[in-house]
Amino acid sequence: PGLGICEWLLTILSFLFIIMTFPISVWFCMKVVREYERAIVFRLGHLLPGRARGPGLFFFLPCLDTYHKVDLRLKTLEIPFHQVVTKDMVTLEIDAVCYYRLENASLLLTTLSSISSAIQLLVQTTTKRLLAHRAFSELLLERKSISQEIKVALDAVTGCWGIKVERTEINTVQLPAEVQQSLAVEAEAQRQAKARVIAAEGEKAASESLRVAAEILSHAPAAAQLRYLHALHSLTAEKPAAFILPLPLDAM
Repeated sequence: PGLGICEWLLTILSFLFIIMTFPISVWFCMKVVREYERAIVFRLGHLLPGRARGPGLFFFLPCLDTYHKVDLRLKTLEIPFHQVVTKDMVTLEIDAVCYYRLENASLLLTTLSSISSAIQLLVQTTTKRLLAHRAFSELLLERKSISQEIKVALDAVTGCWGIKVERTEINTVQLPAEVQQSLAVEAEAQRQAKARVIAAEGEKAASESLRVAAEILSHAPAAAQLRYLHALHSLTAEKPAAFILPLPLDAM
């Protein structure tokens, strides 16, 4: 459909020439496409209707047809570092990895001229748009869910191009020096506060134990005397040896 009179005449003459030179012409009209490839055939610049050719043998006219092979295997695209601004106005530099495959070869060849450039720019703009609604802490803690959101947003656009995005991952997050310093100060303050809380809880537990021990010893004078002698024995075991002058417990 869409061929002119001259194009139809050339097509008919090409078929007649192939029939006249049969079977030698067959070797020039057959091509092989691998299992993971598809061939898109153009006849006099027009895309032939129907699905892409392959896998296996396919027929084409050597004088009038041109074909392009498209690899359908999974491809990996590394997205270079680019700046993003989070919801709490933190400027970051991140890079990502995008895994995609080509689903509709005919639509792809007639839609895009540079696949990698289009996907790279789309990933960068989509990442900037989504991270503008996320806080910095969410980016660090919910990286997996954010990557899934980016994948879904990309797939909604690339489906019109004949491309299926399989996976998108945020690889590295680079922080500015001032942000790293502020995070280090905050982490150190949290560690010190936690240490103070633990020390206070220890003091509380020790005071409770001492109170219980004092109540027990107050009802047993002999036990208090034994505890006093044990304390004196512990002091004599220290080095250098201490000079101890014991006093009666009642006098103390």
